[in-house]
Amino acid sequence: MSIIEPRINDLLEETDQDRFLLCALASKRAHDINDMMRGQRNRAIQLQTAVEIARAADKKPLTIAFNEIAAGDVSYDPDSIDIKNH
Repeated sequence: MSIIEPRINDLLEETDQDRFLLCALASKRAHDINDMMRGQRNRAIQLQTAVEIARAADKKPLTIAFNEIAAGDVSYDPDSIDIKNH
């Protein structure tokens, strides 16, 4: 048995029970986090500090994104989302 945190139900509550919106929001945020981590890694290499490199590689960007979504730190504007009905 594995325990997954944050729970999918908690994540879906933050995206109006829309799993596709959750996927898109998490993907966008993880991409932004990855870009920031890459920038920190490059800066750490320039400064030659292994501590910053290790800190940036501690968690995966998608894990960080899901945790931020569950905590309510990442949100979206429903008016700016293009929803197409098929």
